Order: sequence, then C-alpha cells, then structure tokens
Amino acid sequence: MKKKSPSFEEAINAASLWCNAWDQGELSDEILADRISELLETKNGSRGFFAFSLSSNIPLMDRLPDALIFRLRESGETAVEIIVKNFAMSTAMATHHKLNNNQTQKAGSENIQRRCIELLRLLETHSVKKRLEILLEGIKGTGKDVEFLKRWNYDDLQKKEISKAINLIPEN
Repeated sequence: MKKKSPSFEEAINAASLWCNAWDQGELSDEILADRISELLETKNGSRGFFAFSLSSNIPLMDRLPDALIFRLRESGETAVEIIVKNFAMSTAMATHHKLNNNQTQKAGSENIQRRCIELLRLLETHSVKKRLEILLEGIKGTGKDVEFLKRWNYDDLQKKEISKAINLIPEN
C-alpha cells in the first residue's frame, strides 16, 4: 500500500489484512487503531476501510475498541461523510432486496445499516446532524446529495425508507 494515498483497492486489502490480524489476536486494539487512522487520512483510504469493515464477518464493527472510536472521532467529517453514504446505500439496498424477496441480501444490507447507525451514534453529534440534513435535502431534490442519489438510481420508495431510517439515529 502506498503510504499516504492508497487506491480504493489497496485500502480494502490493507483493511482486510489488519482487521483479520486483529480478529486473530495478532494486533492489539491500539495498533489496529493506529493503522486504520492512516487509511482515514485519505478519501480512498476511508472508503476502502469502511467498504471492508462494514460488510465483513469480522466483528470489529460490532465491538469497536475504544482506541478505534477515538481515531474515528479524530478523522471528523471524513468518516461521517462516508458512513452516512454507506447508511443511505445499505438502507436503499435493503428495500430493494425486500421487494425482490432476497432475504439473504436484505439481511446483509440491514447489518451494514445497523453498523452505520451505531457508528454515527458514536461520532460528533453536530457533524452527524449536519450531514444527515444534507442527505435529507438531497432526498427532497436539492443540495449536493441529489447527484449521489441519482448516480445510484434510488427510486422514491428507497428515498422514503432512507428518510424514515434517519429517525433511527437519535441525537446524543
């Protein structure tokens, strides 16, 4: 992996390597958090880390070490941005899979959504609230998330479900 600017694929591979080593007891919570913080310094690094960790069977996102929570908070709006988008995507896909009666895929999307909600509850409240308001504006057809929602071709039902699911993230 390149030191400061990994590609998305390099970041996924690094996250996989480090998270698996942590899961096997080969990396301490603190060392894992330090390594992940390197990924969180760039957009591709953050995207790769969350793409792997949110969808992985490794329990990292289900029992977050304090050291990693600290690093996620330190990364600020970068983490919030990517987690909110993963929250929206997983919510929309859970709706899609439900309509297509694909329970396995629906369960996977719901697991990612649950992990995103838990992460957002742990991060800085003002940043999370502000970012969710931007997402809601996009759902209403204004603001910077209009393009994000269009790019993934979310329909009205999916947008409605995203909007409803935002209420599952209480303010701290």
